Amino acid sequence: MPDQQLSLSEYLETVQEIVKIAFGDPVWVKAEIRSLNTKSGHCYLELAEKEEGTDKVIASCKGTIWKSTAAKLLYKFQNESGMELSKDLNVLIKVKASFSPQYGFSVNIEDIDSSFTLGDLARRYQQIVKQLTEDGLIDKNKKLPTPFDINKVLVIAPEQAAGLGDFRKDADILYKAGVCEFIYHSATFQGNTAAASIIASLSQGLRQWANEYKTPPDLIVIIRGGGAVNDLAYLNDYDLAALLCKRSVPIWVGIGHERDKTILDEIAHRSFDTPSKVIGGIRNHIAERVDEVKVFIQSIQLYSQQQIQVYQSQNDQLMQITKSMAQAQLNQASKQADQVKTNVHYFAQQQLKRATLNVETLMRMTLIQNPTNVLARGYAIVRSGGKAITSIHQAKDQTLAIQLHDGLINTQVLQVKPNE
Repeated sequence: MPDQQLSLSEYLETVQEIVKIAFGDPVWVKAEIRSLNTKSGHCYLELAEKEEGTDKVIASCKGTIWKSTAAKLLYKFQNESGMELSKDLNVLIKVKASFSPQYGFSVNIEDIDSSFTLGDLARRYQQIVKQLTEDGLIDKNKKLPTPFDINKVLVIAPEQAAGLGDFRKDADILYKAGVCEFIYHSATFQGNTAAASIIASLSQGLRQWANEYKTPPDLIVIIRGGGAVNDLAYLNDYDLAALLCKRSVPIWVGIGHERDKTILDEIAHRSFDTPSKVIGGIRNHIAERVDEVKVFIQSIQLYSQQQIQVYQSQNDQLMQITKSMAQAQLNQASKQADQVKTNVHYFAQQQLKRATLNVETLMRMTLIQNPTNVLARGYAIVRSGGKAITSIHQAKDQTLAIQLHDGLINTQVLQVKPNE
């Protein structure tokens, strides 16, 4: 059995004295806040250091900001950084080691360098931007054309968030008017699960959309609205940003802070300060399209009227030309008709004259050939059997009757002698 024996308290009190001697002065230490709780004005933190490139914790301890300095330190950090001190932040803290035999080792936090935290967030932000740029994704969604008409919108937002209420106030008016339909899916926008929650909600929303609709949404809207500023850091996630960049549908975001931007603002097709401005942008876009349509309708009406006037003028000209040509044709036809009438009249007169002449000629010939006139010129009509004969062969009787112009002679046939 060893000669020297110490109780646990004696041993730990010795360690306490060594810690006081060795670490009596405060030092600046880099660490990640794994948890933070406030009780009775004191802030109790769990600090850790992770292996680079992994989430493996290689060192951890408790930290305390006592009530006497907590309010001042927290206000100073928030005022300088624009965010609340919370878990998952990398911080540079001025600490003084403390060891208690009863409660073990911890550090008392005396100051916080807000510029380190801001620099770490900015460095992580720039790393994401650089990677998206190298992958050719950074401007992919920005370059998509704005939809001509916004009719259906997929909305990703925290459930029961104040910003969602502001958005829905105007969105419901558009829906009731039959102008635009909004389909909502909820996601967590706080804590280190925010990016994964948004990715899951968006993926589920798009799958459901594909089952219910034949065409993709006109817009994907991601809104947050309200909440702590430091929660914005959880949205600076490469996987989330890359997923949104690859969407073939324009992404409009309204994260809810005017001064602080996230990677979603960087890669989105359009970025707005608040959810109210997002729905305002949708409403204004629809109104602009309505105005454009009205202008198009007016232009069409004006052009139609002009065309009608042109066609009317052309029609009047064609009608006048048709009338002129028809009148000319009528005049020509009338002249031709008159000429034909004159020719017909002339030829008819000529035909009448010829007919009259022919009749007169025939009359003269008829008169000349009248038997009486013929007999008066010394001719006679010989009859045999009471019939006029013109040949000796027709003489059948021995008695013939010879008619002269002044009387009838009955004669006896003595001899018939034909012509040689």
